[in-house]
Amino acid sequence: MFFEGFALREFAGTRFRVGGSGPPLLLLHGNPQTHAMWHRVAPALARRFTVVCPDIRGYGFAPKPPPSADHAPYAKREMAKDPLALMRHLGHGRFQLVAHDRGARVAHRLALDHPQAVQRLCVMDIVPTLHHFERADMDFAMGYYHWFWLAQPHPLPETFMGHDVETWFDLHTSREPKDRGFFDPEARADYLAALREPGTLHGICEDYRAAATLDLEHDRASRAAGEKLRCPLLALWGAKGRIGHWYAPLEVWRAYAEAEVSGHAVNSGHYLAEEAPEEVLAALEGFLES
Repeated sequence: MFFEGFALREFAGTRFRVGGSGPPLLLLHGNPQTHAMWHRVAPALARRFTVVCPDIRGYGFAPKPPPSADHAPYAKREMAKDPLALMRHLGHGRFQLVAHDRGARVAHRLALDHPQAVQRLCVMDIVPTLHHFERADMDFAMGYYHWFWLAQPHPLPETFMGHDVETWFDLHTSREPKDRGFFDPEARADYLAALREPGTLHGICEDYRAAATLDLEHDRASRAAGEKLRCPLLALWGAKGRIGHWYAPLEVWRAYAEAEVSGHAVNSGHYLAEEAPEEVLAALEGFLES
């Protein structure tokens, strides 16, 4: 069953699911998805943890501030305040955090700005945004072209995406139709329903616009101040994806962290939790504290 044992709730305009019992564990999703991406791992984690899976700002069925000149509502510093407020609302002042893709960028900033709240952090298929941009080359521009396309001024990318949302989703998530079979039909339907919600395409683009502007200012300020992650970090990446080919992910993350950094590649593409849920669960079993 889809999220068996979980309750679907809402807080401050944000849809989220919660299930299980034990220490609190927050899961944050990526683009162009919703919290439904965790459906293959959340029920297993709920045997050990109280698992909270919200939609993040701009995505899914969460608040979507309109586009603005400074993109400030979509700075990761601002986006991180939403899940933090949700966890505090649920009575969890300190928690463990697992995040993928754009959600992992939110999680990185959350752990930097609120170190007292994050006990342990797992990031999936990313290195820090600042590292990407400062070391960008032609391979990065061609492989992550969408970072530059989605960051173009409003409403250019939204207009093109909005003409055929389903085709855009399919092309964005895989260039080969045969590679899309790992998406559960119910999860895929949720992603598409969210993309058709008013404001979602704007929210996605504003996320990327903020990443290319305001987020870099915040990240450089953190670096200048010597701010690094204080909690243990687990970095996982898809062996069939680009992160492990472009970078030595653990070396990169160790430059951004004070505590222990561990991790490895998973036999998957970009969508680890949906393509290789058992491998992800095995890695989390050895990392998360129950």
